[in-house]
Amino acid sequence: MTFIPTSVLVTGGAGFIGSNFIHSFIANNSDCTVTNLDCLTYAGNLKNLTALEGNPHYRFVKGDIGDAALVAGILADQRIDAVVHFAAESHVDRSITGPEIFVRTNVLGTQVLLEESRKHWQSGAVAAFRFLQISTDEVYGSLGDTGYFTEETPLAANSPYSASKAGADLLVRAYHETFGMPTLNTRCSNNYGPYHFPEKLIPLLIHNIINRKPLPVYGDGLNIRDWLHVRDHAVAIETVLKTAAPGAVYNIGGNNEWKNIDIVNLVCDLLDSRLRRADGENRGLITFVKDRLGHDRRYAIDASRLKADLGWGPSYTFEQGIAETIDWYLANQEWVAGVTSGAYREYYKNQYDGGAA
Repeated sequence: MTFIPTSVLVTGGAGFIGSNFIHSFIANNSDCTVTNLDCLTYAGNLKNLTALEGNPHYRFVKGDIGDAALVAGILADQRIDAVVHFAAESHVDRSITGPEIFVRTNVLGTQVLLEESRKHWQSGAVAAFRFLQISTDEVYGSLGDTGYFTEETPLAANSPYSASKAGADLLVRAYHETFGMPTLNTRCSNNYGPYHFPEKLIPLLIHNIINRKPLPVYGDGLNIRDWLHVRDHAVAIETVLKTAAPGAVYNIGGNNEWKNIDIVNLVCDLLDSRLRRADGENRGLITFVKDRLGHDRRYAIDASRLKADLGWGPSYTFEQGIAETIDWYLANQEWVAGVTSGAYREYYKNQYDGGAA
């Protein structure tokens, strides 16, 4: 049976994946409203959503998922029938130097959101309800040279970030098993595409190459990741939300494994031609640096269950997606400048402090 939401709460919707999901979801669902709850940490950028200003189907609220009263008020006032939970501290390096905020936001914040959602759902305020937790393949730990993560792979997180996401995933499972709450969970591979904060690999490479800065590569550069275009991810999330059975867990992957150093070389070469530089010039910027603590060697997602059960598969080839991504960053240097300078944090600051738009 298809679930058709009418009022969706998206947490962390000013971030990279969340903002792309909101754009995609509103474009596909003209009869549904979206409330975006985001506390606007460094990774939240309202300029990702300027195209939706004035849209009657979109509303922004500045606030913390750990604020129970705020969450309860939104759920009741907006008659929310679906929560899509992106909000999280997400950068592994930051979790190594400061793990406390990752536990506070990713674990305790998720518990508050679950508890207020449970009360709202059990009150009978809406006819049907879904809570969708957006997670990561990093909760599974590290793979050897062969094999893939499936939905049955035991959780074996190796960084404070992935441990906090695994904790949140288990809380979501517990609310389904204990209370019968209609929860869902997705775990995705590495995303790339527009609006990606330039501390992550691909946007960092693009930015540094444009500015002729060193391209830091951890260790030997042979760590392997599966890459998924963020717009394919957005469609997959909507598919799971509307058609998956409550309690389900789905992996979302691009079937697209690359060594980190090969990604670096590809981006270098594509930007050689676009920036009219000599062949191989950008590769001269590559700088190998000390490996990250607890750096997982390989991630690879088996997303066949999602294909078999719900019919989803990625539409982007990596060659198409990476070329479009590079061209987007080249065409949106004002956005990049606003992020790298910190100016984005002043955008609508006074208007949104303390309430809703």
